[in-house]
Amino acid sequence: MKVSKETIEENKVLLDVEVEASEVNDALKQAYQKVVKNVEIDGFRKGKVPRKVLEARYGKEVLHKDALDILIPRKYQQAVSEAEIEPIDQPEIDDIFIEEDKPATFTAEVEVKPEVELGDYTDLDIELEEVEVTEGEITENLAEKRDEFATLKVSEREEVAEGDFVIIDFEGYLDGEPFEGGAGEDYTLEIGSGTFIPGFEEGLLGAKVGEEVEIDVTFPEEYQAEDLAGEGVTFKVKVKEIKEKELPELDDEFAQQVGDFESLDELKADITNKLEEEAEAEVQQKFENELVEAVAAQAEVNIPETMVDNEIDTMIRGLQQRLQQQGLAWEQYLERLQTSEADLRAEYRDEAEKRVKINLTLEAIAEEEGIEVADEEIENRIEEIAEQQNQDPEMIKSFLQMQGQYQSLIDQLKMQNTIKFLTDNN
Repeated sequence: MKVSKETIEENKVLLDVEVEASEVNDALKQAYQKVVKNVEIDGFRKGKVPRKVLEARYGKEVLHKDALDILIPRKYQQAVSEAEIEPIDQPEIDDIFIEEDKPATFTAEVEVKPEVELGDYTDLDIELEEVEVTEGEITENLAEKRDEFATLKVSEREEVAEGDFVIIDFEGYLDGEPFEGGAGEDYTLEIGSGTFIPGFEEGLLGAKVGEEVEIDVTFPEEYQAEDLAGEGVTFKVKVKEIKEKELPELDDEFAQQVGDFESLDELKADITNKLEEEAEAEVQQKFENELVEAVAAQAEVNIPETMVDNEIDTMIRGLQQRLQQQGLAWEQYLERLQTSEADLRAEYRDEAEKRVKINLTLEAIAEEEGIEVADEEIENRIEEIAEQQNQDPEMIKSFLQMQGQYQSLIDQLKMQNTIKFLTDNN
């Protein structure tokens, strides 16, 4: 096979490909074996029509399309490899010629990954912030733990107040009739938790034990039950009991209840260490983000719109997956934001362009510095994934390979190694 490469404009290449006659003949033979299965001609059984008879009846061109479908994808990939280019989009195939016993030719015009002119990326003046855990943060964390281990006791008060836990019976009415799913008995509700629709919990403030109150509320417009969305309803609610949260004393006994600690001081020390670790990770992440942004800012590259559009596609897909996990439909999300997908894509464009430039810059640095990924790193990462999913590492590896995600895993590890190189040298 012969391949010539011509740069026709920035980030766009034209490949001129010539395929040997022997390979053309092999492709035509394969095309015949495929086409003949569905051909019926008088005097011959279906699938048994000789090639010469087939071509005489329908013309030799009858096999050309299928032969090209066999040849072009394979030969295009081979041409890309020989030309040492990285396409970022599907090629435009043109000027196709195919004939038996002759070389086949075609051209492929394709957009390629741009070249990056790197600026300075070592010894940059970016500071790593100092980590400081305040006494207030420790106190707040202790308060959260006290809240976790709080118990509920029956209140001596007769009236419901903010923060109370009330035991209630309730039933909802729409246009004077009970509606499905609107009733409950011995339900425990924390006042102020926002568990019920807006207005319900507020309507119980001041209610007395044993008293039945009526609360008028309106369901949100985006409520999942369409027959109730935006509708005004009345709830009849009986307060059966009021309970208050009782917090444990902040002492050694509490520390022993929380975990494997002998004293409150040990618990505080553990909280301090964990807060410091979290703060250090946050500071390190901020430093890395500022560093890669600074390195990318000093690089020069003409970013193709195709790459920006592809990154926006990735961002949109990620958002859709997160919404799906939350049980929210894409159209419902757009309606709630009062926007369209086109507007959202426009809003994402600047961030997508920034991400593309950072990725291109990191790839260029990895190539410049010869940064690679060791087999041991790949195995360790696969073992981590397997442990998280409680699966066999070999099965995870096979799955990644079958899904075409194995190379993506390696690329991610290479990016991590490149960022580590930058942090070590700045």
